[in-house]
Amino acid sequence: MDNDNTPFPSEAALDAARESGRRAYELDREHVFHSWSAQAQLKPMTILATAGSYVWDGDGNRLLDFSSQMVNTNIGHQHPKVVAAIAEQANKLCTVAPAHVNDARSEAARLIAERTPGDLDKIFFTNGGADAVEHAVRMARLHTGRRKVLTRFRSYHGGTDTAINMTGDPRRWPNDYGAAGVAHFFGPFLYRTEFHSADQQQESERALAHLESVVAMEGPQTIAAIVLEPVPGTAGIMVPPPGYLAGVRALCDRHGIVMIADEVMAGFGRTGKWFSINHSGMTPDLITFAKGVNSGYVPLGGVAISAQIAATFADRPYPGGLTYSGHPLATAAAVATINAMTEEGIVENAAQIGAEVLGPGLEKLAESHPSVGEVRGVGVFWAVELVKNPQTREPLAPYGGSSAAMTEVLGACKKGGLLPFANFNRIHMVPPCNVSADEVTAGLEILDSALTVADTFVA
Repeated sequence: MDNDNTPFPSEAALDAARESGRRAYELDREHVFHSWSAQAQLKPMTILATAGSYVWDGDGNRLLDFSSQMVNTNIGHQHPKVVAAIAEQANKLCTVAPAHVNDARSEAARLIAERTPGDLDKIFFTNGGADAVEHAVRMARLHTGRRKVLTRFRSYHGGTDTAINMTGDPRRWPNDYGAAGVAHFFGPFLYRTEFHSADQQQESERALAHLESVVAMEGPQTIAAIVLEPVPGTAGIMVPPPGYLAGVRALCDRHGIVMIADEVMAGFGRTGKWFSINHSGMTPDLITFAKGVNSGYVPLGGVAISAQIAATFADRPYPGGLTYSGHPLATAAAVATINAMTEEGIVENAAQIGAEVLGPGLEKLAESHPSVGEVRGVGVFWAVELVKNPQTREPLAPYGGSSAAMTEVLGACKKGGLLPFANFNRIHMVPPCNVSADEVTAGLEILDSALTVADTFVA
């Protein structure tokens, strides 16, 4: 064990943690029902401890956490300022009904509103990203008096009823009965273009023309909102081509459609800016957030609301709420997180690491591994697209599934000491926003070795 990074004071403490972990695993398999999983086929990894950019598995092996768990530990694990803030808040006020004012919620709202673009200065707090999306859509429907919502096929918006129907990936299929008022469209993705584009400019233009056709065919007067992740996360980290988001904004304005930016995964520093839509200079009507707002230390999400939509509910009650809206422990964690990110230059670090270390390092790996079809990303938000054939771009795992090849590659990552985020045929390199250059270099070296396994599956 590396004594500079291990949270265990001694090998005896580590042995005790392993024993505790074994007991936890037994209880998990006996009683815990896991999400998105066939329960009998699960062999979940036990986590004994976390610190900074690292986690320790049930055997005591230290792994670089380049998954940031669910791409949410933007300030890393166990940040002392946030841990202390949670403890201080717990000693002062653990919980209070959302109707009452409390200083943690008020300050969190102020800090978030300071960082949102334009006039998105009202903050409605939720428990996480899915219910933030649910409430944003509800606000848009009530504001416009319309029902329909458009989202991309390659997207993820959450696991609750409306959000899962909005989601584009295959997790929607068992939950979609065509009654949620959602229609889907193709967004820009040049590597797997649906529009036969030759370059990013064509991809942007043709994707916008496609969206305009979908709006026309669905009836613009029926559409409440277009909801999109400015940089889709789970679906593949496709950075939009120049002009695309501006085109969506113009289309929404032309037809009175609410533009909702889902920043649940890409927000709060992940792309090297406070919000990923800041890269485009666009201001949406609503922003949904969660995850990085407090690094997931206590569940929290929310909706940032424009002045126009907020005015809809000035004298008309908003028909929605949550018992834990603006929970003091969660919002105290958000205050500490945002202040730490500001004081420590964590957003700037994410931008610099992406531009100078992670991005160039992944590009170099792409040049030397035929299994890498493409790398793409921004900040500390990158995807490595793995293929069986670089010419045909056949993926190493099918859309909506996995493969023995991907299992071997991910096993090689873990054996080397790296925990990435994976989806279908992709490895996502998404470390904390305060990751160091040395940690990224170490992660790239492990990935380099693991990609030699992927190369053996290339035809």
